Amino acid sequence: MPNPKPQPAFVLVRPQMGENIGASARAMWNFGLDRMRIVAPRDGWPNPAATALASGAGRLLDEAQLCDDVVDATGDCHFVLATTARTRDLTKPVVSPERAMQMAAERISDGEKVAVLFGPERAGLENEDIARANVLISVPVNPEFPSLNLAQCVLLLGYEWRRQTEAVAAEVDNPGKSGWAQGIEVEKLAEHYEARLDEAGFFFPETKADSMKVNLRNLWSRLPLTQADVQILHGILRQMVRWKERGR
Repeated sequence: MPNPKPQPAFVLVRPQMGENIGASARAMWNFGLDRMRIVAPRDGWPNPAATALASGAGRLLDEAQLCDDVVDATGDCHFVLATTARTRDLTKPVVSPERAMQMAAERISDGEKVAVLFGPERAGLENEDIARANVLISVPVNPEFPSLNLAQCVLLLGYEWRRQTEAVAAEVDNPGKSGWAQGIEVEKLAEHYEARLDEAGFFFPETKADSMKVNLRNLWSRLPLTQADVQILHGILRQMVRWKERGR
């Protein structure tokens, strides 16, 4: 089912291998993008190799807009960005992938149509293609090996688009089915261990006992314990006590 949310069109300019087109479709759909335009694919269209690599994203290939040239592919767009790994003599603003997708999101929210150009695998976009873009996107790659696979580049821009348009949690803690332990549960666990350790003579010498107990309580409070964790730790200590008593 097509994604109804406004989004940029990803334009593959003169792609050389059907496999890369299919992998690009898969990368796009990973991040909810499904507006693909293909300019003069080298091996013709449709391409069975593209379908084989799309892996569940074949709909994008079926619905892809086939174009004769960049002008045809971007004629209805208000703003065009072009990916490049090479230094260009043309005077253009150059932005990072993150900033590029920020700009795209801003333009689209204002009702504009946006396109992102991706060049052919061998040498990337020609200056004639670049001249029709408003902004260049430069990926901070290794200067000794700057070439990105077409699908990799599509994946990177798709990821940045997702980051700009969807809430992405930087970190998620999952306590599982049991849920996080409440403060009172951790307190009872601390009391259990303190009592058994006291019986075992752990808090020695006596002059240091109070500070050792504080440090132990501090340790428990630092641990992100679930209710299941608390139950296991209680059970471990009970079993150790039973084992010691059986050995008498």
